[in-house]
Amino acid sequence: MTRNSRRRTVPALRVSVTDARGRRVATGPAAGLGSWLSKAAPARARGLVSIAIVPDATMRRLNRVHRKVDHATDVLSFPGTISLGDIAIARGVAAGQAKAAGHSLRTELRVLAIHGLLHLLGYDHEADTGEMRRVEDRLRRRAGLPAGLIGRTVRSPRPTHR
Repeated sequence: MTRNSRRRTVPALRVSVTDARGRRVATGPAAGLGSWLSKAAPARARGLVSIAIVPDATMRRLNRVHRKVDHATDVLSFPGTISLGDIAIARGVAAGQAKAAGHSLRTELRVLAIHGLLHLLGYDHEADTGEMRRVEDRLRRRAGLPAGLIGRTVRSPRPTHR
């Protein structure tokens, strides 16, 4: 065995998408989200990511427990220790945002998945000087998506994500 063949390699990005009960999502607007995100992600995104499409009540509870904010948000990211991390997306909030933005729920789920993934990769639009927005804009243009979450001109009166 050569020295190079003994190096530990991190696998390409692998994404699983489930509902709030942990059942794989195979139909509806979230179908194919995992494979789509694996292709749309930046090259440095490697490892395992789990996305859960959850009811707004579940997202409200997660937001209250982890951020001390008592309302349902659209997307939350939870970095992992072994995996890259987990992303939770509130289905109802996402549906409302899709309607307000004039696109499909499938498109909104993709916008939110990219946004959540960038948080897992260490980006933080609340603290950086526009770096996350630039990366998000580049990825969404490459993927053919409308305005990214950060770049939307119509904003909710309260913070919607983290």
